[in-house]
Amino acid sequence: MTGHVFVVGADLTRLSCDDVLVPTGRTLRVSPGWCPLLPPELVTDADDTGACVGLSWSGDERVLAVPGEGARRVWLVDTVDDQGRGLPWLLDGAREALAAVARREVREPAHGRARRLVGLPALGTGWGGAAGQRGALLQQLLPVLREAAEEHGFDVALVLKGASDLAAAQRVRRGEDGGWDLPGHLQELAGDLGERARRGQLALFIGAGVSAAAGLPTWEQLLDELAARSGLPGDLRAGLAQLPPQDAAALLARELGRDEVEGFVEQRFGPGPYALAHALIADLPVQEYVTTNYDPLVELAAADIGRDPRVLPFQEALPGAPWLLKLHGDSAHPESVVLTREEYLEFGDTRAALAGVLHSLLLTRHVLFVGTSMLDDDLIRISHQVRSALQVQGSDGGHRSGTVLALREDPARARLWERDVETVAMAPADASPAEAARLLEVLLDLIGCLSTPPTGYLLDPAYRGLLDDEERALADVLGTVGAVVPDGGDSTAAQEVAALLRRLGHGVSGGRGEPPVDGATRRRDDRVQEQRPG
Repeated sequence: MTGHVFVVGADLTRLSCDDVLVPTGRTLRVSPGWCPLLPPELVTDADDTGACVGLSWSGDERVLAVPGEGARRVWLVDTVDDQGRGLPWLLDGAREALAAVARREVREPAHGRARRLVGLPALGTGWGGAAGQRGALLQQLLPVLREAAEEHGFDVALVLKGASDLAAAQRVRRGEDGGWDLPGHLQELAGDLGERARRGQLALFIGAGVSAAAGLPTWEQLLDELAARSGLPGDLRAGLAQLPPQDAAALLARELGRDEVEGFVEQRFGPGPYALAHALIADLPVQEYVTTNYDPLVELAAADIGRDPRVLPFQEALPGAPWLLKLHGDSAHPESVVLTREEYLEFGDTRAALAGVLHSLLLTRHVLFVGTSMLDDDLIRISHQVRSALQVQGSDGGHRSGTVLALREDPARARLWERDVETVAMAPADASPAEAARLLEVLLDLIGCLSTPPTGYLLDPAYRGLLDDEERALADVLGTVGAVVPDGGDSTAAQEVAALLRRLGHGVSGGRGEPPVDGATRRRDDRVQEQRPG
C-alpha cells in the first residue's frame, strides 16, 4: 500500500503522530522546542538555547531511537553537517531515519488511523546541513519522502510553521506530481474548493468526526462514557440505546447532576494533541469557522501557526482576524455546553444570535461541512430556515449552500439534503471508515495546497533560490520598498504597504538568531560558523 506525503503547518510536539523525527547533532543537543517530546529523565544541561539528550551514538549511525513507554516514538537524526558534505548527506540521513522507523512494528496506528503517521520538520533548515538552502532542500526532500511513503506504506507529515515555508513547499508540490492518489472527481472538487478559499468565499463547519481522529469521543461514545459513570442498573443502561441521543443525555444528566456532567466535559474535551485533520483545516485560508464540538483542538492548531482565531461567543471578533463559533458550547466554559433535549429546545430561544451567524454563512458563503453526519437537530433546523427564506424570496431553487464531505456513500442521506448541499463521499459504502477518513485527509491536503497563496515566500530571502528571473527582479524592487517603509508606521498607507510586504514574506528570515538566508541571495560566506542542531 502506498503512503502519502502531507505538508501541513503545525507544532510537531502537539500533532498526533506515531513517530516523530527530531534533528540533532553528534553532541545530541536539541533545540528547546523539542524538549516536550523527550522523557524528562533524559533531558540534561537545559538552557534557553537547548538541551542535551542523555543517550549516546553507536559508531557512525545517524538515527537514534529515544526509549519511552508511550505509543509515540521519537527518533533523533543527525543533521549537523560540520564537514561540508551538503544536501546529499542530509537527504541520506532522512532516508536512513525513515528506514529505521519502518523497521519498528506498530500494530495499530494512533486513534485507529488507517496508516501509521510519521512527522518530521524540514530537517537541517535551522543551523544544520541545509542552513541557507531551504528552497533547494524542499525541492529535494519532498521526492525522498514520497519514495519512503511508497516503499514502506506509511504516511508522512512534513510539518512547517512559517507561512513562507508553507507557501514555498506548496509551490514545489504544485510544480510536480504531488502524489495525491484521489479519483478525478475529488481532484476536481479540490480545485473548486481551493479557488473558493482563495477568493474568500469558503467557510468551514466542523463536526465531531474531526476530533474523533484525535481520540475524542463521538456523540454515541460520550453517552457510553457518561453511562459508565452514572451507576445506572444494567437494564436502564441498555435502554439508553433505544432513546434519542438528547433524551439519553437528559436522563444521564439527571442521574449524575449537572455539575458532574460539566466537570466531565471540561476534563474530557480539554486541550491535548490535535489530529492531522485539525491542522489541515486550520491551514486553509478561511476566516470563518463554525463547530458543534466542545474541544479547543482547531483553535490550538490554528494558534500554532500564528492564526489564533477568536472564539465566539466568548471573545469579541476582531477586524481581519479569523473566528470560530462554538455553536454548542466550549469545554473551557462547561456551563455553555448544549447536551440534553431541554438544552436543544432552549437553543432557539436563548442562542438565536448564534444560529443567525450560521444563517448568514449559508446565505453568503459556500460552507464546507467536515466530520458531520448532518443529523444534528440545530443544523437541520437552521438549514430549513435558510431554505424557507430563499423560497419566500422567490429563489429559483438551484441555490446550494455548501458541500458535505461524507466518509462513505449514503444515497438516501445525500438525496435528503440535495436541495441544500452537495454531498460528496470519499469512498464506497463498504469501505472501512478509517480508510475513508484517510482519503478525507488527503483531499484536505490537496485543497490546502491549491488554496495556499503562491507568493508568501516572494520576499523571504531563504527562498530566493526558488524564484525565476521575473520573480527575482520583482522581489528586488519590492525589497527596496521594504527598506524604506517602516513596519510600525503611523500613516494608513504605510501600514497597508507594510502588511502587503509581510504577506509576501518580507522580514521573515535573517533577523537576530535566525538561520542564514538562502545562498542564492548573496555571496557565500566561507567563514567558520558555529553549527547548531536542527
